Amino acid sequence: MSRINLDPLMTFPDGSHLVVSTQCSKEGDFSCALYNAVVAKDDGAAFQIVSSHLDAATCLGAQEHAYNHAVRLFPRAAESMKKPPYLIWRGPQTMAG
Repeated sequence: MSRINLDPLMTFPDGSHLVVSTQCSKEGDFSCALYNAVVAKDDGAAFQIVSSHLDAATCLGAQEHAYNHAVRLFPRAAESMKKPPYLIWRGPQTMAG
């Protein structure tokens, strides 16, 4: 099972948000995906994937890759976009036995 975090990068004029999801698999691989999130008044949310499989050897590296991709997709919003680090999952913790 992978661990997932969401962090907002920016808000669009229509009120929707660009969010980044950082994932770490049990194997220790890191990746990010970008989503457009629409939050309803009842706090329900709908997500539409913008881009996925932005991989790197480290969590921060994957997030920087996602940020750079978001800047390329939305260059006019680059100045207002939240920069990494985002919510960081440091990977599975081993338990001393």
